[in-house]
Amino acid sequence: MAEYDEMLWRENAVNRVLSLRAAVLSDQPTETVGLDAVAGRVTAESITANRDVPDSDYATMDGYALDAADGYPLTVVSDETFPEDEGAALDVGEAVRIATGAPLPERANAVLKREEASVEDGELTGPALEPGTDVYERGSNVARGEELFTTGELLSPKDSILLGDLHHEDVRVRERFSTAVLATGTEIHEGERQDLDSNMLTGLVRAWGHEATDEGSVPDESDRVRDRLAGLVAEYDVVLTSGGTSVGKKDYVVRALADLGEVLFHQVRVRPGKPVAVAQSDEGVFFAIPGKPVGAHTVASTVARPFFTGSGLLPTEAATVTADVELGPEGFEYAIPVVRDGRKAVPLGHISSELPVYETTFDPSVLSSSTRVTRADGLVLTRSALSAGETVSVVPYPVLE
Repeated sequence: MAEYDEMLWRENAVNRVLSLRAAVLSDQPTETVGLDAVAGRVTAESITANRDVPDSDYATMDGYALDAADGYPLTVVSDETFPEDEGAALDVGEAVRIATGAPLPERANAVLKREEASVEDGELTGPALEPGTDVYERGSNVARGEELFTTGELLSPKDSILLGDLHHEDVRVRERFSTAVLATGTEIHEGERQDLDSNMLTGLVRAWGHEATDEGSVPDESDRVRDRLAGLVAEYDVVLTSGGTSVGKKDYVVRALADLGEVLFHQVRVRPGKPVAVAQSDEGVFFAIPGKPVGAHTVASTVARPFFTGSGLLPTEAATVTADVELGPEGFEYAIPVVRDGRKAVPLGHISSELPVYETTFDPSVLSSSTRVTRADGLVLTRSALSAGETVSVVPYPVLE
């Protein structure tokens, strides 16, 4: 048995994929993008604050800027200070009217809300205040020299807020992975069977923030599979194949990967989707996904996805399962598709569901080919049988896609 034939639990496979990603990213070319294009991009360097934010004390309410140590009454001086103004001069016993977002005078350390203030003949009175009341203090948000983004961090749309506040107009990021999607199988190549995987896999890679190109298909011929993979990895950063990953007579993909580079693992303890393989050569990375469409989606979105997104986390929602579901052989994590009905989770494929594929024992083999399963709302990943009325953790499909 080859070393890569060891079957891994999904968590271990994901850790290997994340380690592979870190190594590959360090050599990935960089480019500069504007703040409107940072979503889904990965930082090429750490980002450190070059200034205090805010760079002055600011009022967070309309009112009166004052020194909280001064006793009332206070003399209201000068005109109202607005955000575009410089801080007004303020002496002991004085206050100045101030608008939200305006800089405080140098001596001021608190703002008396306008609705709590009383002014008669230019004299201000109100409740006692603590220093810092309704003040956005200098450096309280970000201190100069503070590291805010680490190298290799995945950015989101909200990160443009902080980057903009730091006066960044653009950010240095790693280029997106270019990905070739290739279907294998003579029946697909000759048009006898429809390719149901490539559109899905191409869409997933794009949804994960990278570039994907459908490169068509290749028949089940050893030399042609190997040559096509070699040609694609010379052109793309990643090659994502579907089909040909098992151990049948015409399953040539994993054997070709072993010829072209190092197979990091082959087979993960997930059903459906077990015969997934990941490999690396001097020129790029390969993900070999099994051909059955639902199993392909399951294992791509749980094992390959971390390479593209940088995260193996799978947020879940609690639900009550509506039926008993027995499992097959031990030693596997089963991905059970469910349809949500309020707080309930109906196992799609169970005899009680709208797609009656199995009675009580989950059947990943049939479900892996059942395209109707794509109407599920999410997955329950479990190593234990489910009991009706039990609370389960559902991974919603939007989390995976």
